[in-house]
Amino acid sequence: MDSSNIIHISECFVKPKYEVEESKQPYHLAPKDLSLLSFHHIQIGLMFIKPTHLDDHREFSILSFVDGLKECLSLTLVHFYPLAGQLVLEVDEDKHECRIYVDCNKGPGARFIHAALGVTVSDILSPKDVPLVVQSLFNLNEEALNYDGHTKPLLSVQVTELLDGVFISCSINHCITDGTSYWHFWNKWSEIHRVNDNNNQICESRRLPIIHNRWFPNGYSPPIALPFTHRDEFIRKFEAPQLRYRFFHFSSKSIATLKAKAIYESNNNKISSFQALCAFVWRPMVRANRLPHDQVIHNGLLANTRHRLDPPLPEYYFGNSIKSISTSTTAGELLENNLGWAASLLHHGVANLNDKLVRDSINEWLQSPYCLHHAKLYNYNTTTIERSPRFDMYGNEFGLGKAVAVRSGYANKAIGVVYACPGHEGGGAVDLEICLPPDSMNALESDQEFMAFENIYMC
Repeated sequence: MDSSNIIHISECFVKPKYEVEESKQPYHLAPKDLSLLSFHHIQIGLMFIKPTHLDDHREFSILSFVDGLKECLSLTLVHFYPLAGQLVLEVDEDKHECRIYVDCNKGPGARFIHAALGVTVSDILSPKDVPLVVQSLFNLNEEALNYDGHTKPLLSVQVTELLDGVFISCSINHCITDGTSYWHFWNKWSEIHRVNDNNNQICESRRLPIIHNRWFPNGYSPPIALPFTHRDEFIRKFEAPQLRYRFFHFSSKSIATLKAKAIYESNNNKISSFQALCAFVWRPMVRANRLPHDQVIHNGLLANTRHRLDPPLPEYYFGNSIKSISTSTTAGELLENNLGWAASLLHHGVANLNDKLVRDSINEWLQSPYCLHHAKLYNYNTTTIERSPRFDMYGNEFGLGKAVAVRSGYANKAIGVVYACPGHEGGGAVDLEICLPPDSMNALESDQEFMAFENIYMC
């Protein structure tokens, strides 16, 4: 399938439906936001079967559907007004520093693209590996970094009509949102669409309040000065090596079995289902990479820190409130011990993530600000598990019924990255998109222990 066959039918920009008084002030970024300037956007999309008729028996029209999405997006941006702006870069050559914040009224707004691609849902979901054509279903791909938000939109939506489906994708600047905030945006957009669709009039919902006040440790206030004046000092473009991307499905029964096994082997009944699954995946990925037994290896679990601060941040705090929980051992120790031993290591790291660790990490960054770079974080020695099966992905329906699959774009794909999302059937099932070099993926597919617990995800 050739991604060059995609046709862009129309493009426009969307602003908030109503004037937002708060948008007239600079929207400052917190330390964790700024540390992601050299990363890619968050790119996730939902695949729907294209209906012939809607619930009220109206014939489905892609043009009417696109117009409705744009109208509801403008209402959603009233709540998420920073996404309609752009970054501002102010450089002070004398002090050798810069400040970066969001001007919520700069630029034309959020980009909205209507496209068409002459393939079927099965063409995209049935191949063993995620086909490269999926990347064309997203805007802002390999050429865009978060830093480029001063010239590129912070939010870009693309709605692609397939022969028998509709794919809706969002690319959002990672300096503005983490995964939790990203899905709050989707959930709000879907909810407003549902309310308007049911009432046949434009109105907005009152649920999911968004907290825009960025959190800073005691003694610090925005804007944060970064000790750089030129992008080459802190921005690095990253191009991933050749990789295979593949989804693996774990049913609720498989995960329950893994959890019971981990608890029995470790004698620790506090190990969670997700910790057991992450430990289980870590071991065959290390085997697949054929690492020496004395090689130090790392597991990074990306955790939401809102509830780990004291006092905690609100659930709907908008921004990046995340921390990687790094667990290290050697390849030999991991593979010579059992699942329970590995799960206990991961559980220990999660249990010890508290207010002090979060604040210490941020205070350390404030003493010497830096940007995270893919090349230093992702390699054969590291397995990084991102996103969460707790995110409400399949609750976003837009009048098309439940999505049949979740897919992600080019952004932030690297060796050893594992993206977790809820399984389509719910009930605790989990889908994992695993990124590995071809030789390593071939070895993973031949790993009997791994394949005994997973079911290939076919939609």
